[in-house]
Amino acid sequence: MSLANRIQQHFNDSAQAKMAALAVMAVPIEAATRRMTASLKAGGKVMACGNGGSAADSQHFAAELLNRFEKERPPLAAIALTTDTSTLTSIANDYRYEDVFAKQVQALGRPGDLLLAISTSGNSPNVIEAIHAAHARGVGVVALTGSSSGNSGGKIAALLGPDDIHLCVPAGRTARIQEIHLLTIHCLCDGIDALILGETK
Repeated sequence: MSLANRIQQHFNDSAQAKMAALAVMAVPIEAATRRMTASLKAGGKVMACGNGGSAADSQHFAAELLNRFEKERPPLAAIALTTDTSTLTSIANDYRYEDVFAKQVQALGRPGDLLLAISTSGNSPNVIEAIHAAHARGVGVVALTGSSSGNSGGKIAALLGPDDIHLCVPAGRTARIQEIHLLTIHCLCDGIDALILGETK
């Protein structure tokens, strides 16, 4: 296969994966958008965490809320738990890497807050521990996962309670999952803005 054909295949695969995801994710994305908006309006915050590309997505999401997405509006309370290297390395060094997000949730999480837990496989141990910490603190969870492990949502799917929301990308390839995670984050940001600014019901 030529390089040009490989590039075309990536675009085609991405478009097909996104349309397949739309069929199963639109309703839970709307639910997550409304849940996040209600939390933010009530004075809560959204904490986000993940590893690697998912860490970047966590920071991207927090920046879009705290600063702005596409329209002017007041800043919204969001924090990425992936950015403070002193905190992350001290927890990993003194305790376990699995605790790097959980201890932050324990310290910062309050009832009514939300945790955006991002894991392409659904099996990231430190994200799983963060979900446990969120449940213990009365913090709701929106899990953003995929099917790269061959099991939709991995271990995280089984951890979620009836009030949590699962956004699971129906794709097995990590690149496709990450592309749809970014699109989902943009949908969340746009929807939150629309609800806060009164542009939709």
